[in-house]
Parts: sequence; C-alpha cells; structure tokens
Amino acid sequence: MSADGPLLVLGAGEEQLPLFREARLRGLRTIAVDWRDDRPGVPLADRFLRVSTRDHAAVVAALGETRPSGVVSAGSDMCLLSWHMLSRRYGTPHLYPREAADASMDKAAFHRIARSAGLPGYRWAVTRRAEPMPGLEFPVVVKPVDASGGKGVALVREPSGLVAALAAALAHSVCGEAVVEEFREGRNITVEVFLRDGAAAFSVLTEKRVIPGPGFLIGGHTCPAPIAAESRRRIVEAALRLCAAMGWRDGPAHFDVILAPDGTPYVLEVGARLCGNGYPRLTRAVYGVDTVGALISLALGEPYDLTPRRHGHGIIHVLRSPYEWDGGLARVDGLDEVRALPGVADAEVVTPVGAPVHPFTQSGHKLGYLVVTGDSAEDAEATLKKALATLRLVITRGPR
Repeated sequence: MSADGPLLVLGAGEEQLPLFREARLRGLRTIAVDWRDDRPGVPLADRFLRVSTRDHAAVVAALGETRPSGVVSAGSDMCLLSWHMLSRRYGTPHLYPREAADASMDKAAFHRIARSAGLPGYRWAVTRRAEPMPGLEFPVVVKPVDASGGKGVALVREPSGLVAALAAALAHSVCGEAVVEEFREGRNITVEVFLRDGAAAFSVLTEKRVIPGPGFLIGGHTCPAPIAAESRRRIVEAALRLCAAMGWRDGPAHFDVILAPDGTPYVLEVGARLCGNGYPRLTRAVYGVDTVGALISLALGEPYDLTPRRHGHGIIHVLRSPYEWDGGLARVDGLDEVRALPGVADAEVVTPVGAPVHPFTQSGHKLGYLVVTGDSAEDAEATLKKALATLRLVITRGPR
C-alpha cells in the first residue's frame, strides 16, 4: 500500500462534509464514493466515484489501480460493511471490524450482541410480513432492520396500527425485514465514545431533543445531558461492554439509550461510527475535541489527541422545514448575522438555494445546523432562541 495514496470517503452527503474539509486542511487527496452526483461533498473531493457505498466490489472496480491509504465515513450505517471489506482488501492501518458492521447495520444482530454482553434487555421480534403478530404487548416500536436516519420508524400504541407501521418499515428495508421492539419509557440519551486500545479516550453524553410525534425524529442535542453522575457511569459502562462484544477497540461509536425512571439504561441501537446530525460539530464546540480529525488520523495510522480543552454547555439544532408539504428553498436570510452572534459556534445551511425541500420525516431531509454554546444550559438556550429569530429560510410551496 502506498503511504501517500488518497483517502477514500464513503458517502458525500452533509454528514461527510467535515471529513472532506479536514482532509483539505491537511493537504490530503480524497476520493468520494456516492450513488448521487449532486451531494455537497462531491465538489470538495479530488475524484468522484458514482457508485453505491453498499457495493464494495463496485468500489474496487471503479478504483482500478488506485490504492487508498485509508477509508473513512461518518453519519451513515449503510456503508459499514463496505468499510470493513475495503479496509481489509487494501490493508489500511485501521481495519474496520465485521462484527461492528453487523451490529450497526442489522438491528436483530445488535439485539443478539447486546444479549451476549449481558445488558438490560427488552422483548423484540423480527418479521418479513405486514400482518398481525399475536402475543405482542403494546405500545411497541417498529423499525426497518437495516435502515437508519429515522426512515420507517414508528411508535405503535394499539394493535390496529401495527400492520400499517410494518408495511412502512418493510418498504424502507433493503433485506425486507422489520423489527418490533417493546417500547421503553424514559429519557432519550446519546452516548458517543472514541476508543483507543479498547478504552474510552473520550466520551460524551447528550440528551436528544426529540420532535413530538410517532417517528422519534431528532431535532438536535443538548450537551452535556443533565443526568446524575451514576447514570452517566452506567451508560458509558454499557457502551464499552457493547464495544468489546463487537470487537470495536479503536475509533468512534455512538449508542442510543433510554434512561428509565429507575435508572436502568436500555441501549436501543449502535452505530460504530461518528454520530450523525452534526454531532462532531457539537463536541468540538463544547469540549474542543476534534473527533473528525482523530478519525482521519486513525484511518491513516497517525497519532491523535482527544484531550478536552474546555467544558461548557451547548446545543445543536437541526434546521428543517416547518411545513408538511414539498417545496423549494427560495432564499436564506440572516445567516451572516447569525454567525456573528456571541455564542454561535457553527451555522450552516447545507441545502442549496433552489433545491427541493421536503417535510422533516427523516434525518436526510435536514436543511442544515446551528451549534450554540454558553456558560450554562440557560445561556445556550437563549442564544439558540436569538439565532432562530435572526435566521430566515424562505421556502416556497410546490416542486422546484
């Protein structure tokens, strides 16, 4: 393998933008892989392969004689098996584990690994059919086995809603399976750990800002999660046990957790990758920790530093359409003024003016991000309120 080969980035969407930008700052050549050529990361790459990130064999064929020096991605589960296969084929410094890809991409595989790790469990079942399932206790959560970003996820409170929810979940599943899980009441927590040699070099817990409705869509995160120290310890411990069970010793992994009223942490899902929804922007703003830079260094076999430089409070807010109809982004007003506000660490509209805008029914329909910080949680909330009052996204109705 050539040490000066390009960095292969799986995906070119908004979640991968920080990877391309960091690579440019370092003077690294990049190759972007995506099945769409209108992704925002494509212009930032030195070379673009219009190939599905799921199809590692097609990626190899498109690369030809080029041998990448490292493979990375962020914010997406669909490419993780390819990450494993490509890192193994090219002998990159960071070999992505197959077990981690399985647990991240297949919710049934995750449940089996969680059980083997001895974590607090809850009932679940897998089906390939949209039909009644006798014996279930409601409410339940229905999900595609192998989709992410909130696609096809629904809370079903009564048996009468199960068949429709299963049909929607199966429509989003590549393998044609849906998982039905016992609903757990509690606080929605995300924990991200960045491991080095099997130990947590950095960890952060946030509380999800869940949008009301049956789909559990994430409108942002509050950092740090305002929970007791003992709950934090138990959640991080559960995350590390899962990492060990899926062979994850180096790199970032995030976990969705329900913290029950009795203090029990129930892990719902794992993504052995950087968390999406702009999460790395938040950890950098609040703690001064550059997880994107660390991931690239890990991929290339270089040293990296995850020492927090500060400890504050912050919020990431996902910019999204407030409407239930399709339209187009006609104009963005006030973005420069928002960026100039004290306490605004990051503000970006990733959707180009003139592009289609869809109702926020999945995370892929986000328009951008706001990241705000403060000396207290109240300060961060006040800055977010001011920023949202200053920014105006003008959306017109109808197709563009």
